[in-house]
Order: sequence, then structure tokens, then C-alpha cells
Amino acid sequence: MDKENLKDKELELKNAKSFWYADWSFPLIVGMMSAGVFAGTSMYFNYGTGAFNEVAFVAMLKAGMTGGSYGACAAFGASFLFARILEGSLDGIFDLGGSILTGVGLGIPAILLSMNITAPIKSFPLALLTGGIIGIAIGLIIYGIRHFTLKQANSTFGADIMMGAGNETGRFLGPLIIISAVQASIPIGLGAIIGAVIFYAWKKPITGGAIIGAMIAGLFFPIKV
Repeated sequence: MDKENLKDKELELKNAKSFWYADWSFPLIVGMMSAGVFAGTSMYFNYGTGAFNEVAFVAMLKAGMTGGSYGACAAFGASFLFARILEGSLDGIFDLGGSILTGVGLGIPAILLSMNITAPIKSFPLALLTGGIIGIAIGLIIYGIRHFTLKQANSTFGADIMMGAGNETGRFLGPLIIISAVQASIPIGLGAIIGAVIFYAWKKPITGGAIIGAMIAGLFFPIKV
């Protein structure tokens, strides 16, 4: 064995013993992140601020808090969580936005609230504990599926198609963002268009350019609420 291969082997063995590369650390990391997100939802439920999610998604939880019906938020968040657990098990890439932020942060709290179980959400320490347990359970499920099934084979069982479909769909968001920006105000709409054109000329996805352009224009031409 030459020196280069020996160094690679030593690095591989070193990484195998590292916390960040160890299989057993994955459920703990997911548990810590889930605890923080679930506690953020607890803060939002008690004080109206602190939720780790997109404004539109948090509005679904807010609608349940004011109207008493959490069905839409529960179904939306739980479906995201279930899909991301399957996706993470298949391709080894765990989408934190759809799983922890939306699933653990909105879906599971909405399910509990719909069942009139409010203690894990009203109590901040209990919210940390509940989120941590949920996250560890999610990590163990993903690890178990990969270890006992997919790790035995070389195929990703179509996970590349799942990821590719999501990326391709994202290309169509650019025009929708531009339309939304124009509806907000003419200057912000022009900013989105200019940003999209610059990114198109730069051979980058126009979605990012439209968002950045709209944000910059909004700084100089804010919308009066």
C-alpha cells in the first residue's frame, strides 16, 4: 500500500470515529434541531413570535389558533414530514426544511392541538423535551431503514428522480415570483424583472434573481401597510 492510499485509509478511520461522521450521532443531531424548532413553535403559540418556518406556513397554524381548526396545518405538515423521511431513507439526503421546520415545527404541533393536547406546546421545557424525542425517533427511523435495507444495495430506488423532479419544478417559480412582485407594486415588480434578466444573462436560475431584485427594490420603494 503506497503512502497516499495509507493516508486516505487513516483519514477514513479517523472520520469513522468522529462524532460528525458516526452513524449514532445522526439521531442526536436531528433530535437537537427538532427540539429547537418545536420550542420555537411553543414560543409562537404563547407569545406570537419565534416560529422557525415560512410566513405562509405559519399563517396556517395561526389560522388554527384563531379559528380552532388545525386540520389543514396538520395534514400539510405531516405529509411533508412523511415524504421527507422516505426521501432521506432513500437517497441519504435529509431535507430539513420540509421535515423538521414544516413537519416537526407545524405538522406535529397541529396534530397535538387538534387532539386538545396543549401541554407539550404551552410549556417551553416540555416542548424542548418533546421535540428532542420526536427528532431522535425520526433519526432512528431513517438510520434503521438505510442500515437494514438500502445499505445492502447499490440502487437509490428512484430517489434521483424524486430530487430531479423537485429541482425542475423550481425553475417555474421565477415567473410566478415576478407576477407576485408586480402585484405588490410597480417598482418592486421592475426590480424583480431586472434581477431575473441579470441572472438569466448570468446563466443562473431566474428565481434567485427575481427574489433578490424584488428585495432590493423594496428597500428603496417600501410598501405602505
